Amino acid sequence: MSPAVDPVAPDPTLPGRTDVVIIGGGIIGVTTALFLAEKGIAVALCEKGLIGGEQSSRNWGWCRTMGRDQAEIPLALESLRLWRGMNRRTGRETGFRQPGILYLCETEREVAAQEAWLEQARCHQVDACLLRGAALNDVMPGAARGFIAGLHTPSDGCAEPALAAPAIAEAARDHGAQIFTRTAVRGIETEAGHVSGVVTERGRIACGAVVLAGGAWSRLFAGNAGLDLPVLKILGSVFRTARLPGAPEVSAAGSVFAFRKRLDGGYSIARRNANAAEITPDHVRLLADFLPRLISSRNEIRLRIGRRSWEELRTRRRWSLDEVTPFEAVRVLDPKPRRGLLREARAALSRTFPAFAAMQVVESWAGLMDVTPDAVPIIGGVEGRPGLFVATGFSGHGFGIGPGAGRLMADLVAGDQPVVDPAPFRLSRFARAKTV
Repeated sequence: MSPAVDPVAPDPTLPGRTDVVIIGGGIIGVTTALFLAEKGIAVALCEKGLIGGEQSSRNWGWCRTMGRDQAEIPLALESLRLWRGMNRRTGRETGFRQPGILYLCETEREVAAQEAWLEQARCHQVDACLLRGAALNDVMPGAARGFIAGLHTPSDGCAEPALAAPAIAEAARDHGAQIFTRTAVRGIETEAGHVSGVVTERGRIACGAVVLAGGAWSRLFAGNAGLDLPVLKILGSVFRTARLPGAPEVSAAGSVFAFRKRLDGGYSIARRNANAAEITPDHVRLLADFLPRLISSRNEIRLRIGRRSWEELRTRRRWSLDEVTPFEAVRVLDPKPRRGLLREARAALSRTFPAFAAMQVVESWAGLMDVTPDAVPIIGGVEGRPGLFVATGFSGHGFGIGPGAGRLMADLVAGDQPVVDPAPFRLSRFARAKTV
C-alpha cells in the first residue's frame, strides 16, 4: 500500500516552448523547479504519475548532516538551511522540524566508526557530538537496555514526505513554473548536438535545457537517449504507527531499527542496515561497477530473485519517440514491502524501548531508491550533451538533501555561481559515463 500524498492538480495546457523541462516530480525535480522559477526562468515539470508519488513520499523523512559522505556534507548543511525556511518560502506545511537525530552504539567498534566520521566532519563545523552515560540518557530516555554511546546532532531534522514535494511543487507554480502530471516524457530532441526540446505523450515542448530527475527511472530513460548511467535500484521498506504517547521525540537508529516521530503523533519505522535488491539484468551489466560496494555492504543488501527480476527482464530498453513507453505503462512504482525486515525492526524496537511495545501498525509500504556505486548523487551537466543535466543516484539521501540539490542544479542550469562545489557530483567520475 502506498502512503497517501497531497494531490497536485496539473496545469491544463502543455506549452509549445519553455526554457527548461524537468523530467520527474520527486523532491529533486520540484526543488529544482522552485529555484529556477525564483530566478525568473520558465520551467515545465513533467511527471509521468503523481508529484511525490514514488520514493519522495516513501522515505524515512530524515533531514540529516550526520553520517553523510564528506562530499555531501556541504550540500546537507545548505539543505538544512533551506528546510528551516521551507514553510515560509512555500507558504505551506512541509512538516519540517528539528528534534535532532541520534545514532545509538552498542559496541566500541561502532563508537570508533562514529568518532572517525566526526573527526573528518569537524572542518564543516557540524554540531554533532558523541554522548555517553547521563548525557546520552538525557537525550534518549526510556531504553530498556543500555547503549554505550550515541552520536547526536541536535540541529538535524525531519519533514513529512507526503507533504513536502507537493508543497514545493505548488510553490514553484506560484513563481510561474508549470506542473504536468500523468505526462511522461518519451525522449529528448537535439539540433546541432544541443538540446532543442522534449517529446511527451501529450506533444512536443521546445526548450533549451532538460533536467533528468527521474529517480529509479533515470537509468532506463537515459539508456534510450544513449547515456549509460551507473545506477541501480534498492528496495526500502517502512511502516507507520498510530499515535503513540511516551515514545522518544528525537529521531534515532540502532543497528536494526530506525524511527522518527511524525506530525500526527505516530512513528515511521524501518529496518536499518538491511535493504533488498531483486537481481535484474542491470545488476549483471553493472556488476563490475558495484562489486566493491556489494562486498563492503554484504550484510546490508539482501539479493534475491523476485517479481521485479522478471518485470525488468521484459521491460523494453529502446523505443522511438512516437511509441508508448514503459513510463506510460507504469505510472507509479508501488513495490511490496519486505515484511520480514519490518518484523525484525518492530521486534528489536519493542525490546529496546518499552513504549513501542504497544505500537499499532497502520500501514506499510516500500519504495525503490536509485543508488550509485559510491552512494553519492550525480548532479550536473552531461559532457558532450549541451543542455542536458542529470540529478539522480541519491542513494536514499535525496529527501534530506533535496533542497540543496535542487538549488545547486538550478544554479548550474542558469549558469550562476553554484551554492556548493559541484565537482564531487559530476557524472564523469564514473568510467562508464559515456555516450553509447
